[in-house]
Parts: sequence; C-alpha cells; structure tokens
Amino acid sequence: MRIIDVDTPGRSYDVVVGPLEHSRGRLRDLAAGRPLPLVTDERIWALHGGGVQAQVPVEPIFVPQGEAAKTWDNLHRLIARFAELNLDRGRSIIALGGGSVGDLTGLAAGLFKRGCPVVHIPTTLLAQADSAVGGKTAIDAEGQKNLVGMFHQPALVLADVVFLDTLDDRQLIGHQIVFDWLEEHGDRILGGDREMREEAIFQSISAKARIVEQDTEDRNGLRALLNLGHTFAHAIESAAGLGEVLHGEAVSIGMALAFAFSVELDLCPQDDEQRVRRHLEAAGLPTRLGEISIDRATLLPLMGADKKNEGGKLRLVLVRGIGEAFLAPDVPAERLVDFLRSAP
Repeated sequence: MRIIDVDTPGRSYDVVVGPLEHSRGRLRDLAAGRPLPLVTDERIWALHGGGVQAQVPVEPIFVPQGEAAKTWDNLHRLIARFAELNLDRGRSIIALGGGSVGDLTGLAAGLFKRGCPVVHIPTTLLAQADSAVGGKTAIDAEGQKNLVGMFHQPALVLADVVFLDTLDDRQLIGHQIVFDWLEEHGDRILGGDREMREEAIFQSISAKARIVEQDTEDRNGLRALLNLGHTFAHAIESAAGLGEVLHGEAVSIGMALAFAFSVELDLCPQDDEQRVRRHLEAAGLPTRLGEISIDRATLLPLMGADKKNEGGKLRLVLVRGIGEAFLAPDVPAERLVDFLRSAP
C-alpha cells in the first residue's frame, strides 16, 4: 500500500493505492456505525459490492451505467435520494465505479447542503489514474460533454487494482521517463500484471497531484496540461453522440491529433508523433478520426465551446515533443479547419 497526499486550498486528502481491505479502518471511522450511502451502477455492484460491504456497511444507490448517468434527471434523483436519507453535511458518500459515477456523485455531493464529503473508489484504469483525483465533477448538457459542473475535492480516494481484473479490453503523457516506462511495460499492464498496474496508477496520480496542488481550479493554465488531447476528445464524444465513443478512446484519438497538429505547425518532431501513435495503437486504442463515425464539420464549433478558451480565442494543449506539452493561447482556426478536414 502506498499513500499520496494531495494538498489543495481548503482540503488535504489521501489517495491510497493498494488493497481495499487495508483501508477498512478509515472507512469504518467514516461510517461511525451507520451504513454509508454508496452510489454505483448495477453491474459494478454485482461485481464489487460484496467486496466493499466486507469492509464497511453501505446503502447502495443505483444510477445508469456509463455516460448515460451524467444527466440533469439523474443528478436530481440522486440529490432527492440524499434528502430521503436525511444525510447531514458531515456524512461521507461513496462513489464506486468509473469516471461517470465519480463525476455525477461528486457533483451531487458538492451541491447537497452546500457540500458533503465524497469518497472515490474508482473501478476503471482511467478513473484510478486520473478522474478520481483533482475534484472535477460534471454532467453533460445541451449535447456537450461536462458542460455543467464544479470543483469538489474528495475526502479520500481508494485505488485498488484488483477492480481492474474485471474490465474488458476496451476499457483498458506528461513526462519522458514515464512514457519510456509505459512503452516498455505496456503489454504487462494490459495483460493484468497487478504490480505494473499499481505502479502505473501511482505514477499517474503522483504527477497529477503535484499539478492539482498548484492549479486547483484550473485558473493559471498549468492544470490545462493534464488535458492533452481533451479538447479534440470532448468534441469527438459530442459529435459521435455522448456514450458512443469511450472517453479513453476519444482521448487517444485526441492525443494523436494534438501531436499531428503540432507537427503541422512545425512545433514537434514527426518522430515523436509517430512514436506516440505507435504506442497508443499497441495498446489497442484508436488514433485516427477515420476509425469512428462523425461529421467532421461539427468538430470546430464544439471545440470552440471548450472551457479552456478565453476571449473568443481557441486555446489548445499542443506539444514540442514527448513530455513537452504547453497551452497554445491563440490557435489559428483556419489551420485547424484544414487539419481536421484532411486528418486520416
């Protein structure tokens, strides 16, 4: 078991990477003899509910699977259930599942009575390595990904790699050394090696935690570097229909596009772009727009609605090479239109 301390203004919390049973004492202290409300979907509950109940008594609350959970109606139903349970502001709420469950539960917990503690127990690789840490919460609205949300830092994150054993292959870049390590050990991570998975999650969370501490609410541009490929990705998800393309798949295409567009702008060596694309493809991820069914003409308007943009100017996270991401403050829209039209 390893612990990463995340110190943000107003809240410091631990991310525990290791077996869930090692955190039994923490969970039972939070429960204080009463079942903790636990938000999940029925599939995750069937797979992992028993393991969580073995550590702490819980009151399950079910939401739809995947992106379908992140709607106004489900947010309202979840808050209504919290009210029925008469939760007080100090009562911790567990989010058990992937990023969608975490996003919805975190937002509901942040809104209910102006903020209740939320404990994330992420069950997907992406949620463990990324979305459960940092306090970003959101639902989708008006056909756009994560349009409505707030920052609500968790009280605790418990990342147990045993949950990843039940993922299918479809579920399964900010430092040169880490990228090198992933290239070398990617097959073992995807193959189910728990030691390698735990190390990958620990490294990812450690890197993200340091950035979150310096830019908690994504204001000074530093945290934007965590969003490499995400402006492309969110537009792709919306254009394809929310939930049709997995977030990780869209981010993979988005990262490949960010590197390719950086090459187009003479910012990045083509060798680095090809190396990133090969690595993503070796992991079984899509890297090309042609691999999905979307209307490319819709991408630029959707990218124009991204939260990173300011003053009508399009801002993208681009790269000067592997491990050298930066926030480009005024991307030429004409070049981007031509790029998106011709990208494979």
